Amino acid sequence: MKAIKILAAVAALSAGVAAFAQDAYPTRPITIVVPYPAGGTSDNQVRMFQDGLAKLLGQPVIVDNKPGASGAIAAQFVARAPADGHTLLYPNNGVIIAPLLNDKTGYDALKDFKPVAQVTSVPMVLVTNKAVPATNLADFLKYAKQAPIGLQYASAGTASYGHLATARLGAMTGLKLDHIPYRGEAATTMAARTGEVQMLLTTPSSVMLGQVQQGNLKMLGVASAEPSPVVPGVPTINSVVPDFVAEVWFGLLAPAGTPDAVIDKVNAAIRQVMSSEELAKRLLPTGAVPRVSSPAELASVMQREHASWREVITKHNIKAD
Repeated sequence: MKAIKILAAVAALSAGVAAFAQDAYPTRPITIVVPYPAGGTSDNQVRMFQDGLAKLLGQPVIVDNKPGASGAIAAQFVARAPADGHTLLYPNNGVIIAPLLNDKTGYDALKDFKPVAQVTSVPMVLVTNKAVPATNLADFLKYAKQAPIGLQYASAGTASYGHLATARLGAMTGLKLDHIPYRGEAATTMAARTGEVQMLLTTPSSVMLGQVQQGNLKMLGVASAEPSPVVPGVPTINSVVPDFVAEVWFGLLAPAGTPDAVIDKVNAAIRQVMSSEELAKRLLPTGAVPRVSSPAELASVMQREHASWREVITKHNIKAD
């Protein structure tokens, strides 16, 4: 009986500590560390919601850009920060992929962070050169399988998300594909436009969408799980290739050990901020849509992607530049 009373007291004390942590947090400005330079996609997204988040949490939200080493510099910094919720990381899928390509990144994506929330998602789209004799994905796959020497595809660089995602698409469809790396997304669009490559799986930039509108490129599918408002009317790739999804997600991570009460408070605040229709309208031209998840849902996504990207990297012997 005495032991039961002690356990009950400990439980009550723990609940009290958690409640205090949630009520007291935050006690000073919150820093969101972005692993990429100012003006990039990640940076722009954070600056769209930082004021709203600050208003709800009652403290300023500061954006701190720490680019370099494929995001490892920022990830290491946040992983080693105090686990009190005042320093957060705003990465994309790259936080999972980088350590799979380089065992010297200095962090473990699954062990060193506590998921807070997925915030947005940017779907990949499949486009082809206008000379490719196919107007839909099913016909394109038939054409590609009959190509004597296979097809060439562009990516923004070796081990980039586009490289990995297209390699997985090739494996799932049995296509023979030859990877041609370029420097950046603009160069890949031009390569597909001029016919240097026949296909490109990439995020929908304004330049690329312009080439589609002009008829220089054909858009055959979007790699979101469901039809995307980013490219209205474009069918999903998984309607032809079951289970194929390739979306660049952006989200918030906290150092491992951050109290659940703090995580939940930030999650609730970001969920409220991202529910704004005005914010969704501002995001849409960038190719992103609000996609706020629970901490558990983001943890599941990270674990699933860790396994799937490790398989792709190992199977295709992909090495970082």
